[in-house]
Amino acid sequence: MPRQGAIVAVLAIAGLCSSFMFTLMVPIQSKLPELLDASREDTAWVVTSTLLAAAVITPIAGRLGDMYGKRRILLVLVAVMIVGSVIAALSPGIIGIIVGRTLQGAIVGVVPLGISIMRDVLHEDRVDAAIAFMSATLGVGGALGLPISAFVTERSDWHVLFWMAAALGAIVFVLVLWIVPVSVLRTAGRFDYLGAAGLAVGLIGVLLAISRGNEWGWGSPPVLVAGLGGIAVLLLWGWFELRIAEPLLDLRVAARPAVLLTNIASIAMGFSLFASNVVYPQMLELPVATGAGFGLSLLAASLVVMPSGLVMMLLSPVAGRIAQRTGPKLLLLLGAISLIVAYGFTLLFSSEVWHLVVANILIGAGIGFGYASMPMLIMRSVPQSETGASNGLNALFRSLGTSTAAAVIGAVLASYAVDFEGVPVPTSQGFTISLILGGAAAIIALGIGVFIPSRRAPEEQHPSLRG
Repeated sequence: MPRQGAIVAVLAIAGLCSSFMFTLMVPIQSKLPELLDASREDTAWVVTSTLLAAAVITPIAGRLGDMYGKRRILLVLVAVMIVGSVIAALSPGIIGIIVGRTLQGAIVGVVPLGISIMRDVLHEDRVDAAIAFMSATLGVGGALGLPISAFVTERSDWHVLFWMAAALGAIVFVLVLWIVPVSVLRTAGRFDYLGAAGLAVGLIGVLLAISRGNEWGWGSPPVLVAGLGGIAVLLLWGWFELRIAEPLLDLRVAARPAVLLTNIASIAMGFSLFASNVVYPQMLELPVATGAGFGLSLLAASLVVMPSGLVMMLLSPVAGRIAQRTGPKLLLLLGAISLIVAYGFTLLFSSEVWHLVVANILIGAGIGFGYASMPMLIMRSVPQSETGASNGLNALFRSLGTSTAAAVIGAVLASYAVDFEGVPVPTSQGFTISLILGGAAAIIALGIGVFIPSRRAPEEQHPSLRG
């Protein structure tokens, strides 16, 4: 069996690849209508399609991993991402790009699967530190990917980004095949295809309403049909899952206080993280003449934001040690407090670029601790046969938080925009309200975290578990 350090390193590289997919389009997002000769509403699907695919695939991939082998499903997700990257790289028009970006969304499922593999194959003393390291890649990939993407788009054809993604995926595929061992822990039974379809339809409806509400209008028929219809399907799905012998997700396990509260806190933590991703880059890049920006280039702005990801990586061993000594609950509380301080600091001090550097360092600490704590809290509360599906569900709740933040913060900034040289730009008041909302989400995460049980649940043997 390969050295455990090599296994962790390979899974962390897979995590970096996953987070890189979400920063891939940031440098050219505003230019896509011109590059693809399409309307801004149509080019928004280049981002929305990846979001929807990731949210749907992640919990389903977790269950498939529990049943058919986590490494096998992880390899399938990486392969799908590679195919999507090649399709996008070869596509001059918007349809091919959207198809490719949808397939790229599959890679998001590798993080919860990788964390579940760690629980299966690593020594118990190394699991917490490894999970913290893997969780840190969610921020590091974005922090490093943004300046890389900005540099490439400034100096080369933007399709090169997709070839880079395909090459990175190929490297990850080979490394996983070579280094990561096959987990023999499997859950027997049949896959719940109807449950998977119901979850997919419900999630797509809800996330579609959230992500496109600003453009379509929150009271418009498409948004109401998608949102309310999605909620109705999810309620029906939950009723169905509680009444079958082999559900896609065991909702009774998901309803345990530690799991339920962690997942709710994940929504708030995801909101707080993404609010910073929306607000700080725009503050840095807006022209100075607007009265709300610093006039930095995309590359310079990405370098200011980058310390957040580096702090996440540097603090990952600290997070592992804290979790071993006191349990992961303290990590969640420390993460929420750091986010509250970051937003509070920015509300008081935001007149210099270095102020935002300090704020992003605090954001990195908050997300590093908070995101490291969540899978640890989940895995202490579910049987080993449920780790893939439960981690996938937790990743889904984080996605709900980030999606909601994108819609809410986008709506706030659009509501408090003024015309500047023919283009609507956010005002200082819009940024202030957005910062307050990000800090409020962190306060909610802290309040919920206080009530998460600290005691580790006894390990259960699933009746259908086989070695």
